Amino acid sequence: MVKTFMTILVGLVLCVAGANAQDMLQVEGTTPDLYLTHTVKKGETFYSLGRTYSISPKDIATENNISFDKGLQLGQTVKIPLNNNNFIQKADAVTGNTPVYHKVEEKETLYRLSLNHNKVPLDNIRHWNNLTGDGLKKDSYVIVGFLKSGGGIPAPAATPAPVATTPVNTPPPATRPEPAPAKPEPVVTKPEPAKPEPVITKPDTPVTTPPASTPAPVKTAPASGSFEQIYNQQTSNGKVTTEKGPGGWFKSNAGAGKYYALHNTAQRGTIIKVTNPLNGKYIYAKVLESIPQIKQNAGLIIKLSDSALEALGTSDAKFYVELNYAN
Repeated sequence: MVKTFMTILVGLVLCVAGANAQDMLQVEGTTPDLYLTHTVKKGETFYSLGRTYSISPKDIATENNISFDKGLQLGQTVKIPLNNNNFIQKADAVTGNTPVYHKVEEKETLYRLSLNHNKVPLDNIRHWNNLTGDGLKKDSYVIVGFLKSGGGIPAPAATPAPVATTPVNTPPPATRPEPAPAKPEPVVTKPEPAKPEPVITKPDTPVTTPPASTPAPVKTAPASGSFEQIYNQQTSNGKVTTEKGPGGWFKSNAGAGKYYALHNTAQRGTIIKVTNPLNGKYIYAKVLESIPQIKQNAGLIIKLSDSALEALGTSDAKFYVELNYAN
């Protein structure tokens, strides 16, 4: 049984290594000077950045007052202009392009956000972010357009602050979701530390947990998965660690309702409550192993099995989450 578990774990790590990570792109400036910020990495040139961001290499040099013949320096920060050639703000721009986000400032309105970003139609912003009104939450992230697909995945923009804990009900749009694995087989794991009573759930109804000391359940989304009661047992002493930041995903053969995670500090077998602050949905995931230290995992606080994406209401390769688990 141990040999089978290790075989599956090696398969998961290989899937993680092959995952195609995508960083959140955060727009800076205001109309007509909208741009992204990029830090030059080893081997990058004006031409490679031009392919990545779908823009003329000479336009990048001109924007940054750099001699095109001189080239770029490792660690150098450059501005990537957003113009009519690489920045799309049409209602149907979702498919095949990368979303560009704006971090909402205090007292910023939807109308002001539109004026500062090429007067993008308000209905387009509402459609991309699933908004029903004009209210915006400070420090939330709102899609204001899309970067046209180029020759590669955009390099990391300046690292944004974690999403506010109060959800804005703006689930990110689907961007190139990985296909679900065909004919899934259950993951063989070590025995659970306890034999909890099964959690009975009803659609759209929060679960009421048996222990009297357990806090009232969050009503913004139904609890899912079979690890909730173990989580309540592990956190019954009130010692809970909270983390906020970007998460990623990996392919898994786990059955429906079973969610697994890779995490660097929580011990193997720990149950982590993972919440999507954009819509309030949450799941419970069991830690299998730590996150492999490879380039595409840089900055991630958790990796989730692919079945958890739909439950959290997202299909992005990288998304912001809030974690809670026993310390």
